[in-house]
Order: sequence, then C-alpha cells, then structure tokens
Amino acid sequence: MLHSIKTLKGGSLSAKDGIIGEVIDVYFDDSLWTIRYLVVETGEWLASRKVLISPISINRGYSSIEKLISVNLTRDQVRNSPSYDSQKPVSRQYEEKYAKYYDWPHYWAYPGIWGYGIYPHELSQARKETVGEFVAEKQNQDPHLRSANTVAGYTIDTRDGRMGNVEDFLFEDETWTVRYLIIDTVNWWPSKKVLIAPVWASRIDWADRSLHLDLSKETIKSSPEYEPAKVLTRDYETSLYKHYGKSRYWDRIDAFKKTHKAA
Repeated sequence: MLHSIKTLKGGSLSAKDGIIGEVIDVYFDDSLWTIRYLVVETGEWLASRKVLISPISINRGYSSIEKLISVNLTRDQVRNSPSYDSQKPVSRQYEEKYAKYYDWPHYWAYPGIWGYGIYPHELSQARKETVGEFVAEKQNQDPHLRSANTVAGYTIDTRDGRMGNVEDFLFEDETWTVRYLIIDTVNWWPSKKVLIAPVWASRIDWADRSLHLDLSKETIKSSPEYEPAKVLTRDYETSLYKHYGKSRYWDRIDAFKKTHKAA
C-alpha cells in the first residue's frame, strides 16, 4: 500500500516493550529511492535522543490510520545502539557499525533493493555469510542518503522551463521504496497535483535543490491529476504509466518474485 511520508511523520514506533518515540524524518538513498532509516525522536525515557530505525526491524506494514509502527526490537537495544549525529551525513562506516550491532547483513551487499531480496524483513532472517562479494566493492562508497525533510521543496525543471515543487512523497510499505513524488504545479493556473516517479528524473542537482525531467511541461500538465483525498488505485497508476510510456514497477516486482521462487 502507498502512504505519504507526511502522514508517516508524527507516527509512533512501538518496541516489544514500549514506545520508542516519534518519526520526524526519513532517509532514503538517491539511487533506488528506498527508505533506509526512520529518524525517530525518543521521549523522556531516552532524553529525547534521536535514533535511526531500519525498516529491516519493522514487523508489518504501516497503518496511516493508527499512525503506529511495530518493530522487532527492545528499548534496551535501541538505547544501546550506535549514537547518531543528526548534524552529519550518515556514512557507510556508521551503517556498517549499525548493521554489526543488530547482527544484520548489509542491505547494499547486492544490487537489489534489500541485498539479494526486495523486502527489508528478509534481511533480518538472512545469514550474513550469504552476502559477501559485493560488500567489499561498496563498503567505502558514500551511501548517498537524503533527508525527506530536505528534498521536500525541491523545484522541478522540464525540457522547457521550471515548474512546480516537490510537496511530498508516496512510499510503498512492503519494500519501503519511494514510488512517487507529489508535485504541486504552483506555476500553472489553475494549479494541480501530479505524480512523478523519482526514477524518471534525468538528473538531480542537490546543490541547486532541483530535479530535472526529460519531459515537456505540457506532458506533465496533461497527466492524470492526483487527488490526495482519494484512494490511489492500481487503475490510476496504470493510467499514469501509460501516459508517460514507462514500464510499471509492479511488473518488475512480479518478475523478480517468479524468478526468486523458481530459484
């Protein structure tokens, strides 16, 4: 199911033995656009310290109605986890220390979404010995993690000019991948909200805070309108991908599942 990151923020994280804290941001990587960590502000029990929680530990999908995420961790595990400095980028060295602490394989160990699989919970069950060769090549690389709070507000550049801003993100709670950017077309009258898959971006200028699309304004303007108050259906997604002439992400997931099952 798809959820807005704005609705995720403010949600509570529940450990096996009590509430951990409240989600205030997320970090996603800028290649696969997959959420790697929830940034959680703990309550008085941990002096409001900020901690990172990986989707690997999440027991089930997120309910935007309950605004509650259940994780397979104890509060002591969180208390003793590697300290996180919110004023610095998350380094690969920190991620290695974090994964070692929780005894999880590295999610970057293979070029899949989550190591060799597509679901984060699979890594919590995996044997670390099965994910080795790719790690040596990537262990010193910058993980390129981006804050949703920071990317919100980026401007959108098209073939024929600048239009709109990134207002929010829609992520899918099985793989925890950002599937769409919600674009507010403020430069048009009347304005409307449209969805763009982040993987369609031809270039992202992090310094200029802009995302470039090899599309015309008219193509985007004539795309199906996104209405946040309505449930986003597969029919809507199908019409969106057809409009842009793009391959559908769920077809790739289905193909992976079949191959994975056959193997």
